[in-house]
Amino acid sequence: MRRAINHAALGRLVSELRRDGYCILHGAAPAPVHALAKDLEPVFAETPFCQGDFYGRRTKRFGSLLRRSRHMADLVLDPLVLPAVEAILGTGCERIQLNLTQAIEIHPGEVRQFPHRDQDMWRGADGSQEYLVNVLWPLTPFTRDNGATEIYPGSHGVSGMAKEDTGPPIYAECEPGAAICFLGSTAHGAGANISENVRRGVLVSYSLGWLKPYENLWLAYPPHVARDFPPGLAALAGYAQHRPNLGNYEGQCPSILLQGDPPGPVGAVDALRPDQADAVADFAAGQRNAQ
Repeated sequence: MRRAINHAALGRLVSELRRDGYCILHGAAPAPVHALAKDLEPVFAETPFCQGDFYGRRTKRFGSLLRRSRHMADLVLDPLVLPAVEAILGTGCERIQLNLTQAIEIHPGEVRQFPHRDQDMWRGADGSQEYLVNVLWPLTPFTRDNGATEIYPGSHGVSGMAKEDTGPPIYAECEPGAAICFLGSTAHGAGANISENVRRGVLVSYSLGWLKPYENLWLAYPPHVARDFPPGLAALAGYAQHRPNLGNYEGQCPSILLQGDPPGPVGAVDALRPDQADAVADFAAGQRNAQ
């Protein structure tokens, strides 16, 4: 059974994200995190190191986490985090989507990551609308010595992005079960690992539903995989249209593929915003009356 929404906690989370650009929730979801860590252990062992100075030469990364562990869904659908993300992003879209799920393992000897803002994947208006919200769930303790994420408070939004100097970072030190939440316009980067232990975490990133996501969701979760997802999770993973008509399959919502392959051609169906539907209906009625 899912936890009921704690509206006071939800309000605090949204407020802190908007004010500071980040928030650390301690003890948010320890049970699924520990089970997830066990499931991902062999995948970390088999995954090679990344190539490139941004991803990190002493860092391992892999995605498609919803098909690697059933416990990942509990984090993606977290009853506090998900409504907070919808509150932040909902001003800019009709529905949100997954941008990625990614496991990250930073090994001893890794250097600091280049400080960056994830929203720079898309070249739009800087800071006036948030494009994504990230949630980093530690699988091992995050410490300053093992590469805890460095976050630059106040570097978000229009005013934060206009700063020439973002100031010093904070180190997102916390234990497994915590959730490190930060905005797409917040400057951040993984810290250097000067310890003798690996630092592991999983990143869940949500974005505006009309953007091209970082992770190709339909390749990560093809229909035969997504058919086992609950409807809300399938929608986040790409099996929903964003009005008007974005992300359709043969002119219909791609969720029709979750029922099996259509036996034949299907007819396109409008999926418009209410204002668009009213305008189109009025125009079409006038055209018919004129005949």
